[in-house]
Amino acid sequence: MQEKEAIRMKTMDRLKRKPGIRPGMRLNEKNGAGYLTFPAISETGVVSHLMTMRSGGVSEGDLWSMNLSFTRGDRKENVEENFRRAAALLGCGPEDIVCSDQTHTVHIRHVTAADRGKGVIRPKDYQDVDGLITDEPGIALATFYADCVPLLFVDPVRRAVGLSHSGWRGTAQGMGARTAEAMEKAFGSRPEDLLVGIGPSICRDCYEVSEDVAEAFRTLFAGEEFRKLSPGPEQVLFEKGGGKYQLDLWKANEAVLLAAGIRPEHISMTDVCTCCNPDLLFSHRASGGRRGNLGMFVMLLQGKG
Repeated sequence: MQEKEAIRMKTMDRLKRKPGIRPGMRLNEKNGAGYLTFPAISETGVVSHLMTMRSGGVSEGDLWSMNLSFTRGDRKENVEENFRRAAALLGCGPEDIVCSDQTHTVHIRHVTAADRGKGVIRPKDYQDVDGLITDEPGIALATFYADCVPLLFVDPVRRAVGLSHSGWRGTAQGMGARTAEAMEKAFGSRPEDLLVGIGPSICRDCYEVSEDVAEAFRTLFAGEEFRKLSPGPEQVLFEKGGGKYQLDLWKANEAVLLAAGIRPEHISMTDVCTCCNPDLLFSHRASGGRRGNLGMFVMLLQGKG
């Protein structure tokens, strides 16, 4: 145990960050668990939020240690304990969590109190849901990652939140914009009021893609709303030759959000790549698929007065 703790402390000191990105993310540690937060979103006082790291759980082997997936070969009891620990960091219980059912869609579910515990202590009665939104305090939305992009939405005016899973398919279909639209329809949220965090995922330097993926992003950026926008396609897709490209999912999601009317000063960009930090964060690409899942969580807090 002491050896594992020494390894954990050493790796926490080795978190690799991408230079030149502000405001980045804050590294936190509590009860032996590392987790990441967006300072600009924390400062609103409206939500509790975090993205888990690998440390602080009870899973073993390739799933060490805070694995939050029931479908990666882990013991059910381990995953349940990991959810309990993640919930404690957030300030709730496992019974308050509502999980996505991710299949790379842009489907978004309006979560209510009737959904509490689904995906953790109760079975999910929905499928193909990559985004979750709610305006009910005390419900913890949860989405899961091992290289794809987490998108966190907070409306401090209407007091509503959203979480979306945006891999390359979701990004090319405008998942960020679809989530903002869902919050506007459900809660009256205005894009200019939303604060959005683009969370840890695979970075451009680590993410080589093929021609079919590149074409999906050419199609996305052909839309009128992207014509005069920065970042543009030349900042998102970098041709290497031989039908291979480097794709910047962070910049691509930023472009989608800006095109949806999110203010640039309201977007917090991660500076942490999952693939660059495989000892601290689960990465599908770095591990060759032998990995668990990280979790992004957000919970709307009770209003004052």
